[in-house]
Amino acid sequence: MNPITAAPDWHTLSAAEALARLDVDPAAGLTAAQCRERFARHGPNALPSAPPTPLWRAFAHQFASPLVAILFVAAALSAALGHAGDALVILGVVVANALIGWLQEGRAERSMAALQRLSLLQARVRRGGVEQTLPAAELLPGDLLLLSAGDAVGADARLVEQTRLQAAEAALTGESVPTGKALAPLPAATGLGERRNMVFAGTHITDGRALAVVVATGVHTEVGRIARLTADAAEPATPLQQRVQGFGRALVMAAFVLFALVLLLGLWRDLPLGEVLTVAIGQMVSTVPEGLPVAMTIALAVGMQRMARQGVIIRRLSAVETLGSTTVICSDKTGTLTLNQMTVTRLWLPGGAGAAAQVVEVSGSGHATAGELSEGGRPLAAPGPALMALLRAAVLCNDARLAPPGEGAGAGVDAEGGWRVIGDPTEGALLVLACKAGVDVNAWRASWPREAELPFDADARLMATRHRGPDGRQRVLIKGAPEAVLRLCGGEPAALRQAARAEAEALSAQALRVLAFAEVTAASRTDGTYDEPAGALALDPADGFDALAGHARLLGLAGQTDPPRDGAREAVEACRAAGIRPLMLTGDHRLTGLAVARRLGMAREGDRAVDGDELERMGETELRDALPGIAVFARVQPAQKLRIVEALQANGEVVAMTGDGVNDAPALARADIGVAMGRSGTEVAKSAARIVITDDNFATIVRAVEQGRVVYANLKKLILYLFATAVDEIAILVLALLAGYPLPLLAVQILWINIVTEGTLTVNLVMEPADGDEMRRRPVPRDEPLLDKALLRRVVLMAGTSAAVGFGWFAWRLGTGIDLATVRTETFTLVAMCQWFNALNCQSATRSSLGPALWRNPWLFSGLLLSVLLQLAVLYLPPLAALLHTEPLPVSVLLQLLALASAVLWVEELRKAMR
Repeated sequence: MNPITAAPDWHTLSAAEALARLDVDPAAGLTAAQCRERFARHGPNALPSAPPTPLWRAFAHQFASPLVAILFVAAALSAALGHAGDALVILGVVVANALIGWLQEGRAERSMAALQRLSLLQARVRRGGVEQTLPAAELLPGDLLLLSAGDAVGADARLVEQTRLQAAEAALTGESVPTGKALAPLPAATGLGERRNMVFAGTHITDGRALAVVVATGVHTEVGRIARLTADAAEPATPLQQRVQGFGRALVMAAFVLFALVLLLGLWRDLPLGEVLTVAIGQMVSTVPEGLPVAMTIALAVGMQRMARQGVIIRRLSAVETLGSTTVICSDKTGTLTLNQMTVTRLWLPGGAGAAAQVVEVSGSGHATAGELSEGGRPLAAPGPALMALLRAAVLCNDARLAPPGEGAGAGVDAEGGWRVIGDPTEGALLVLACKAGVDVNAWRASWPREAELPFDADARLMATRHRGPDGRQRVLIKGAPEAVLRLCGGEPAALRQAARAEAEALSAQALRVLAFAEVTAASRTDGTYDEPAGALALDPADGFDALAGHARLLGLAGQTDPPRDGAREAVEACRAAGIRPLMLTGDHRLTGLAVARRLGMAREGDRAVDGDELERMGETELRDALPGIAVFARVQPAQKLRIVEALQANGEVVAMTGDGVNDAPALARADIGVAMGRSGTEVAKSAARIVITDDNFATIVRAVEQGRVVYANLKKLILYLFATAVDEIAILVLALLAGYPLPLLAVQILWINIVTEGTLTVNLVMEPADGDEMRRRPVPRDEPLLDKALLRRVVLMAGTSAAVGFGWFAWRLGTGIDLATVRTETFTLVAMCQWFNALNCQSATRSSLGPALWRNPWLFSGLLLSVLLQLAVLYLPPLAALLHTEPLPVSVLLQLLALASAVLWVEELRKAMR
């Protein structure tokens, strides 16, 4: 029987009853056989996806553009004038254009689906007695789910064990405050928001940790029930798309205004109505950049694919265009600028009874357990009592573990020697330290079981656990930031605390991350037993860490180093050259952060580091004024990160913000570009971000900015090409009309140039690779129009040259007595040839289009070749020639036209050379 349908009210059962109902061992989890059987029964843990859009509807959507409406009007007018062939050609190319757009949009949707699969939700489970990480889609009823702060919940589950667990369930219940959890069974009538012994898919854990047994997956979850009733909302148009849509509407208005003007001008000249309408139709067709919507779709899809190959997953299309405008990157240090392979290199132990402090050096690197401890250059024969006390706190007040190769694959960090660190790398480094000292970590943990804990609190920067040793005495072991731990050591001599602070600052100045350790021990009684008061040793979540104040004894300090990533300094330099300011936000001591920032080039002469306490004392105006001189923000709280982002934005900056934790989510959502870490990032951070970096590398963020600039630059090249083409056609038509000449181009010929000649080149123009100087340009202003002044000047130059040679040839050839049909064919071919050279011009605003540049984009070269062949087909294949009213031209004339059309290239080359 299906356990889901058999017991829907899981909150009414005790944890033991739920486990028994699901037939799962709480120590081992599901067996391989159970997994196979339950997957066959329940299927994947996935919500029903929206039904695919019917092909006919997707195709019909291509005709919704106002630009296409103009073409339909032109076709209707052509048919009304008796030009049935022209009308059929116009309709044919409209359908062909719609087909291209339909195919390309389908490709873009498939690309987005592929990218979304790369960022699937992950879950930690216990199966067969082994902890492992797997896609949440593979969760099954009966799976033992391991949850901690920052995790997104992948399925509905009944809590089995929990410590200080809180879950944000606003997405499901509307409750804005996180819900505290408990284990006791609840009445059947308990509402969804009050089911404190349950966690639900679609929510996330904000504090604590838990073991829970999955009771419902897929459509049977609470969010699944909602999903069946709710249609997916469409993603809103991005700012760029909105600008293009507005641009299209403006073009439609311009087309009809020009149509009316041409009509009035023709009637004023007493031209036949049919001829005037034909001219007006030609003008209307020439105004429409039909390839713009299709080429835009392709440009964004190509950009997303290029970014995906470099480890950048774009979750929202608006991120692509905003990347090019980024002026500040706020980056975390650990794992992003550094390798996140912490290694303890130095220990400081306080001296007792007037003795000097002991300094221990630790060799080795990374997570390899090979290394030794030494003092004064001589290896330690054996750890003394003080060092053993520090090591005990480092091992026991620790949630990480070392695992042999193959265990929990995918759940940890590869270590040298085949071992893996499962858990936080900082905590893993402490276990490696203990192994170097000869400690059997697992034996210690078995003989000192954990009885209670206060999990790590990002605000307090502390963690505490309580253990009972083999002697029966209880100890509370504390680990955290030095200043936070020293606040709990109020009973220690002031001189000792001052010496510890000085040592912590000295280690931080050497770019070491410093942790302090302390303990609270039960007092001895005269009868040999121990006093175990409920106060400092209770670790009551209600009292928090405050109950430990004044009772803790300092055990020492540990300094860890995390080497910079390869290429991090070069990436910082690239940011500087691109007009982008890198800013470090770190949980480390301000001196540690500043030392690393100087090593990487993020901090320059005169730059300083500000910690959370100093930031808290700053007013808004003071902070905004101080921002240009701050390179590092250290020990900042979540609300302070949000405040930093808002202050930067108030100064006019476009901010990219990196993050990996729950605490980073508000700042990620508020930033112009939220960048989540794909490896270390929590699912909450990934959901709040617009971009996910799969390798957690700062250099990858910089490459994403570069690709964003490439995409935007290619769109600008596309717009330049389309409007240079449109303007020259309009100019030739208007000049001929004003000068009293017959129509130089027919509507179908203009349509051929706009659809076929342009179509073979615009799509390929957006495939342009990087120019190579993107990261030496200034950021793109957010309010920059699609046609800025520089682009307009190039449009005028290129279109003016093309219009001059086109109209000049037309007028000269008519004056020599050549028949109109032949001259129209020559002018038609000349205009098409000008567009070939214009495509080369649009490759770069500064670099010559001659030489190697001609071959750098094989897509464009192939498009040029195809366009030439199609133009020859129009001239020499009778069926096409009849449709487009052309005549075959001698080769000698083609060579003359080609030479004349090249003037477009030479004029632009001269402009580039002068610049």
